[in-house]
Amino acid sequence: MDHEQPHLEEEDKRDEEKEEEACCAWDLSLSTVVSSRTTTGVVSDALGVIEFDPSNTLIATGGIARKIRIYTLNSLVPPKRMSEGENDATALFLDHSNVCSYCICTPAKLGSLRWKPRSGGGVIGSGDYDGVVMEYDLERKVPIFERDEHGGRRVWSVDYTHWDPVVGASGSDDGTMQIWDPRCGGDGGRCVAVTQPSTARSPVCCVEFNPFGGPLVAAGCADGKACGYDVRNMEGPVVVFNGHKKAVTYLKFLDSNTVVSAGTDGWLKLWNINDSSCAVRRYKGHVNNRSFVGLSVWRHGGLLGCGSENNQVFVYDKRWGKPIWAHGFEPASCSGFVSSVCWRQVADDECTLVAGDSNGVLQVFVGKQKPSAPSL
Repeated sequence: MDHEQPHLEEEDKRDEEKEEEACCAWDLSLSTVVSSRTTTGVVSDALGVIEFDPSNTLIATGGIARKIRIYTLNSLVPPKRMSEGENDATALFLDHSNVCSYCICTPAKLGSLRWKPRSGGGVIGSGDYDGVVMEYDLERKVPIFERDEHGGRRVWSVDYTHWDPVVGASGSDDGTMQIWDPRCGGDGGRCVAVTQPSTARSPVCCVEFNPFGGPLVAAGCADGKACGYDVRNMEGPVVVFNGHKKAVTYLKFLDSNTVVSAGTDGWLKLWNINDSSCAVRRYKGHVNNRSFVGLSVWRHGGLLGCGSENNQVFVYDKRWGKPIWAHGFEPASCSGFVSSVCWRQVADDECTLVAGDSNGVLQVFVGKQKPSAPSL
C-alpha cells in the first residue's frame, strides 16, 4: 500500500483546506452524567462499548470491569427532561450503583456487545479479551452460548444478521473474521466460514452486517484495510474501501448503500457500496491517533457521533466534513478519552446520544431539531 500513500495524503490535505460551512440543525445539550465515586475519587472503568436494545429503551455497557451493565433510558433521562430539553446547567449527576438496573459478571474484559435480533431484547452477545464469544439470557442472567475458535486472541467485534435464521460474525486479533451459526455443532455452535481480510493477517478490529438486509458483511483491519464480503461466497471481497492510512476501527451502515468508516488516522469517511473507488465525503475535527473512540450513526437524522482522544464527543452532519457540535467530558482529564458512543435509533425530531469514557463516566446528550433547520 506504500505507493498509494502520497495520493491519500494529498486528498486528506485538500479536505482539510476546503472551507465548508457546517450548519447545525440540532439543539444538543448535556442531560445526565453517571459516574462511580469513592473517597479516593472516580473509579476507573474504561467503557469500550455502549448499545441500545432494539426497542431503544434499554442500554447495555461493557468494558474492562468484566461486567455487562443494563440501564433503562428513563432512569438516565426522565421523559419530562427529554421533552423539555433542559440545558447543561441543569444536568443530572447520578451514580452507577443507583441507576444501573442490574449487572452480569463476565469471565473476561469485554471488547464488544451486540443485542441479538429476533430475541425480543432478551439475549445479548459479547466478544472478550480471551477470544471467546458468548451470549447471555438477560432474564435469567446466565450464559447460553459459548464458542472459542480464535485461539485465545482478543475478539474486538461481534455482530448479527438481521435475517432469519440469525447468524453471527466475530473479528479478532488472530486476523480472521469468522461467521458462526448457533444452530450448528451442538450447544456451542459452529464456525461456518472463515476469512482473512488482510494478507498480513492484521487484527480484524470491526465487523458489521448490513442491517437493511442483503448478504453483505463488512470488516476493517488494523493495517487500514476495509472491505465487504458476500456471506454466500467468502473467497474474496466484493467491495473494498481503500482510504485509511492506519487502523480501521469501526464500520457502520448509514443506509443500505452507504457505509461510514473510522480510522486511527483521525478521519471518518463515507463510502458508496456500489462505487467504492473513493470516499464520498471525509470528516475531520476529532482527535484519534491510537485508541478506539467509538462511532455511531443516527440514520433518521443523518448524524454521525464519535469520541476523541481529547476527551470530547463530536457530532457530524453527513452533509459536511466539519463537526457541527462538540462537548467535553467533565471533569477534564489529561489521561482520559471518550471511548464509546451510541445513538438511539428513533425516527422523530428528538435525538439521544450516550457516550462513555476511559474513566467509566457515562454522559447522555439530548437534542431537538431547530424549527428553521434545513432538510436533509
